[in-house]
Amino acid sequence: MSLTDKHKVKRQRLDRICEGIRPQIMNGPMHPRPLVALLDGRDCTVEMPILKDLATVAFCDAQSTQEIHEKVLNEAVGAMMYHTITLTREDLEKFKALRIIIRIGSGYDNIDIKAAGELGIAVCNIPSAAVEETADSTLCHVLNLYRRNTWLYQALREGTRVQSVEQIREVASGAARIRGETLGLIGFGRSGQAVAVRAKVFGFNVIFYDPYLQDGLERSLGVQRVYTLQDLLYQSDCVSLHCNLNEHNHHLINDFTIKQMRQGAFLVNTARGGLVDEKALAQALKEGRIRGAALDVHETEPFTFAQGPLKDAPNLICTPHTAWYSEQASLEMREAAATEIRRAVTGRIPDSLRNCVNKEFFVTTAPWAVMDQPGVHHELNGAAYRYPPGVVGVAPGGIPGALEGMVPGGLPIAHTLPSGTHPSQAPSPNPALQTRRDQRAPDRAIAAEGIRTASPRPTRRLSQPTDQLGPRDSETTRADCHRTEEACRGISTFNVLVSTLLSLWVQYRLYSLMMMMMMMVFGFFSSGDTRMIVDTKSSGFCLFFFPASPMRLLSRLPYTSELMGEA
Repeated sequence: MSLTDKHKVKRQRLDRICEGIRPQIMNGPMHPRPLVALLDGRDCTVEMPILKDLATVAFCDAQSTQEIHEKVLNEAVGAMMYHTITLTREDLEKFKALRIIIRIGSGYDNIDIKAAGELGIAVCNIPSAAVEETADSTLCHVLNLYRRNTWLYQALREGTRVQSVEQIREVASGAARIRGETLGLIGFGRSGQAVAVRAKVFGFNVIFYDPYLQDGLERSLGVQRVYTLQDLLYQSDCVSLHCNLNEHNHHLINDFTIKQMRQGAFLVNTARGGLVDEKALAQALKEGRIRGAALDVHETEPFTFAQGPLKDAPNLICTPHTAWYSEQASLEMREAAATEIRRAVTGRIPDSLRNCVNKEFFVTTAPWAVMDQPGVHHELNGAAYRYPPGVVGVAPGGIPGALEGMVPGGLPIAHTLPSGTHPSQAPSPNPALQTRRDQRAPDRAIAAEGIRTASPRPTRRLSQPTDQLGPRDSETTRADCHRTEEACRGISTFNVLVSTLLSLWVQYRLYSLMMMMMMMVFGFFSSGDTRMIVDTKSSGFCLFFFPASPMRLLSRLPYTSELMGEA
């Protein structure tokens, strides 16, 4: 049987043993290409170039898991999705090999992230791709509510005559000045901060409420922070929502909180539709407690005016969940989603992921990420690990019998150290080698005893006071420590003295050498016949005679004098 066939048989055996537990994503020459699916879309032209070398990309264009092909449910290890499909626990359990879900966008309220974590499925989002588009759309809605451009356009389309001041006053009724108004932001993440920067340019006083944000950020952006939702609602002329939807803030804006808002305030929601109770909002618009509202997201999507409680509500602007969209933002989000899938296939889940939102619920149930490693016998590691070794992350109830003895590499294994000392060396399976070890054992013991006797280990550092010694220290140890300290102090004083004298001597010699060089230069360039310099600085008494110039020095030599005609 060839090596490839052996690997295939081993893989099939492990698949049968570990049936029902999600494996790690396998990629390589011994494993088939992973399958990645785009659940609620049909365009894969952006994702394909990023993933084509290590995964097969398919699209489903489904609105529910009932429309997803069985091959995708059984084999897909990665999934990308927008906001148009919902995945509950029942839906997630239909995927047999799914390991990662990428939400192409920032919100993930359409995914049961807790159930996904318990099933070993990592959920990631793309939180930063459409921040600018969302902030721009939010400001557009706010300006529309204050300046009523949408209603003025509708009046002209309906043929309303607007000429006199009275007609202008009637058709533009409700328009308000922006400067000096207070804009309250619920949630101050990326989108909220981008809205605050833009709103300050228009003259808004910006306040925000975010219980999860650390103190100090408001100072850098020049905004004001409030610490209760009631304070924000009471102070704001316009309230804008920029928070995620979860089980704690569903219907955050309801009849009770609307009554805490200022009379005639505006409401803008570009975050999540479930944050607003649409029935309470419609009633408040009809009664005039809220002057106007702009919604880009709704409880039921796709949204239509013909259905739902908002169909007869006045002073309402609705858009079909498009505040995030631009060509650039869409391209960036899709590229980021494909890159995150690639990171998951080539790395470890969830450690290698950047924006995993369910790590706190994640349970590792894939102990065979390194299944091909051989078993380790307990004698080879000094009996430090319990045998048979366990597998990290397996659900309660133990592991399959066939997996015992397999130690996942790189993962810590819980163990109990033996109460006694470790054996000096594990018994050797070779009798001859074991005999030689036994013969050398007495020599090793004698050598070890001699080392301990010749060089005792210091009992404490010299900086530690003597009175802090423990009760186990004897008087002899204390005396030894005192003698050691005195000897070290004497040696240190001697070293300082010697180094000082050596430094002075070196400086003295350098100074003498410099003086000699200066005097030589001085005599070389000086006028006159010769110069005599007495050096009293150097060791001994020296006389130096310097000629006034090189030519005069040469003229005093007999040979050069003859050459120069001065014999």
